[in-house]
Amino acid sequence: MYLEPIQYALGAFSGMLVGFTLGLFGGGGSILAVPLMVYVVGVQSPHLAIGTSAFAVAVNAFANLVGHARFGNVKWRCAGIYSLSGIAGALIGSTVGKIVDGQHLLILFALLMLVVGALMFKGRGAEGDPGAQCSRENALKVVTFGGLTGIFSGFFGIGGGFLIVPGLIASTGMPILFAIGSSLVAVTAFGLTTALNYAFSGLVDWALAAVFIGGGVIGGFVGGFAARKLAARKGALNSFFALLIFVVAGYMLYRGYLQISGA
Repeated sequence: MYLEPIQYALGAFSGMLVGFTLGLFGGGGSILAVPLMVYVVGVQSPHLAIGTSAFAVAVNAFANLVGHARFGNVKWRCAGIYSLSGIAGALIGSTVGKIVDGQHLLILFALLMLVVGALMFKGRGAEGDPGAQCSRENALKVVTFGGLTGIFSGFFGIGGGFLIVPGLIASTGMPILFAIGSSLVAVTAFGLTTALNYAFSGLVDWALAAVFIGGGVIGGFVGGFAARKLAARKGALNSFFALLIFVVAGYMLYRGYLQISGA
């Protein structure tokens, strides 16, 4: 795919926004990446946007993971179990997603975002248990949530952090800051699984992914710092997370309606 220089510049700027939200929310980057690729950068094929953004988000998630790990915000056992159970789901979901009409895929994605945003807003005041761990008692629950999240992540071509964060909270009871840090392990794993599946079908623009990643690394440092500041305020991070989801989902539904109605 040939892009104009201005589109690559927009790709770098979009990457900064994605990196910032990944550092701040854990999953915000995967929410924004596909809409930014389609509506800001101007990628015509939703499937190409999905494949490219999946790779870019995976790499940016790994970069943000390093920062969260340094501050002890990653529950490695929980993250590992969740990620391994979700990789197979991501492979299945991405295989099915490639054969679904791209515009319908974006609309379904937006509807799912609204549901998750409502759930996150409902639980915005929950502090969680900082000592939460994965054990025999909750291992099955973690595996189940991980597998289902992987399927959704692969189907919609996203890192899946906005699903992984509430999934980790629901299955382990950990605070949102630990869920954000731990989610980045799964975002990296799910995103790479999806991207490789799409790349096999020629649906990844590597040059665009590179500039997207470059911008994301810069934005990620700022987002990680903001996350640590906001975590001290009860419910603030959850509320901002839910608000971001609602805004982007509403815009995607509006654009999807225009596309389908031919307006």
